[in-house]
Amino acid sequence: MSSFNGDDFKGLRITQLDDDDEEQAPVEPINVDEFDDDDDDDEDDEEEPVILGFVESPKFPWSSLRQLFPNLAGGVPAWLDPVNLPSGKSILCDLCEEPLQFVLQLYAPLTDKESAFHRTLFLFMCPSMSCLLRDQHEQWKRAPEKPMRSVKVFRCQLPRVNPFYSSEAPKHDGTDQPLGPGAPLCTWCGTWKGDKVCGGCKTARYCSPKHQLRTVLETSDSVDNGVTLTQVQKAASKSLWKEFVLINEDESEYDTEMSETDEVAQPMVVSKREVDDQMKSVMKDFEGDADKNSWVNFQQRVDKAPEQVVRYCRSSEAKPLWPMASGRVSKSEVPNCKSCGGPRCFEFQAMPQLLFFFGGSNERESLDWATIVVYTCENSCDSSLSYNEEFVWVQVYSQTT
Repeated sequence: MSSFNGDDFKGLRITQLDDDDEEQAPVEPINVDEFDDDDDDDEDDEEEPVILGFVESPKFPWSSLRQLFPNLAGGVPAWLDPVNLPSGKSILCDLCEEPLQFVLQLYAPLTDKESAFHRTLFLFMCPSMSCLLRDQHEQWKRAPEKPMRSVKVFRCQLPRVNPFYSSEAPKHDGTDQPLGPGAPLCTWCGTWKGDKVCGGCKTARYCSPKHQLRTVLETSDSVDNGVTLTQVQKAASKSLWKEFVLINEDESEYDTEMSETDEVAQPMVVSKREVDDQMKSVMKDFEGDADKNSWVNFQQRVDKAPEQVVRYCRSSEAKPLWPMASGRVSKSEVPNCKSCGGPRCFEFQAMPQLLFFFGGSNERESLDWATIVVYTCENSCDSSLSYNEEFVWVQVYSQTT
């Protein structure tokens, strides 16, 4: 199967370079009729092509290194700009103030924008369901002065010629190396910049006071194919989600019914029944015909490829696939880019199936979502920041039943 950097899809490719103690807040009620017409489903509209993302275990120790511009889910991020990382309160859950946990990253360069020759989106969230429910209440506030979010997404882009990577295409054989080292990372989470040094050992680093007491130095050198991989970051935390690489397929490939033994239809050895059973179990949570009808449409679309964990389609006309009629955001409610003031467009959504592969449980207090939808600057503007925060909307299942 091809990866997200295939040449077949507009906007998501790399061309050849030479070419929990908090009280749970209720979900804000919403009237479905309040949505703008531009979000209504219209069967006569020509749908934009969608790229589906699937998870797969890394084939090599070097598969997730940043110089290969990987697409990842779980584990730790492979920062595009390895030096000027997000910092301060932007790395924290605004509700519990714990450092956010890495969910996934998509390498999505723009071929028509030189400054976005390399471009990656990074999704993070707090693993607390209590914080996510409070986030739901907060996101309904119209243009709050101080947004309180437990889910955040960052966009980073670089021109072809930059201080961190060669202008030549990666060989993908284990010999590729970046032009220089990145910033030291937190020894505990392996995610954020470790700008604080342990006063005892003078070696361990941590990103925040929350991780200071949990920090254990665990970096190592490893050899694969005769190539030394120096200072491969190993997070000491055992609570990170399992690491996967993301591979992609055009959704149109699944329009015709495929055999369950078809290798393309089985990115991982997980039965369709297992995923379907987990998805259908949420039907009892829905109240009202609108949500049930929306779920049926959602399920019919997803059933073509039930193991999909990402849906990608960067376009001003693209729309997310909403599991429920309630709890959606209309296009007019998506805030403009903080950097340039221009409009944002839908780019991708993370599907609830991802939690299945992360090993999520069915306990009520466990992290769960219906979908996570990401909107990014339509112009993918440049700014003085290496990492620009974009807009995330999370739809959760009903918590009332």
